[in-house]
Amino acid sequence: MGKFVVKEAKGGLRFNLKAANGEVIGVSEVYTAEDGCMNGIASVRKNAVEAKLEDQTVADFTPVTNPKFEVYKDKAGEFRFRLKARNGEIILVGEGYKAKASCLNGIDSIRRNAPDSPIVRE
Repeated sequence: MGKFVVKEAKGGLRFNLKAANGEVIGVSEVYTAEDGCMNGIASVRKNAVEAKLEDQTVADFTPVTNPKFEVYKDKAGEFRFRLKARNGEIILVGEGYKAKASCLNGIDSIRRNAPDSPIVRE
């Protein structure tokens, strides 16, 4: 089982979602208050399971409604994803992956780990 790791960041708090092997699979924005950070975790837990997939790396992709995982290529040509809540806000982002399959595996890991992962502080 993974875990949400809450830690101090410049300007407030942020959380990482880590897989069972300790790898970071998603990173939040910086929250100024602990309540906001906890609400962000709750939003990831809820939205990760029901989020649809929007693959922006294919020509003529079909936009989907929120909540959704958006898969895209960054300026360096790496595959990335972001999880958007129902209101369209980005609530979690992933690292860059050289292979699209690895990026999709990251999304699957979030879907599996987010709902039941405990919250810990570092």
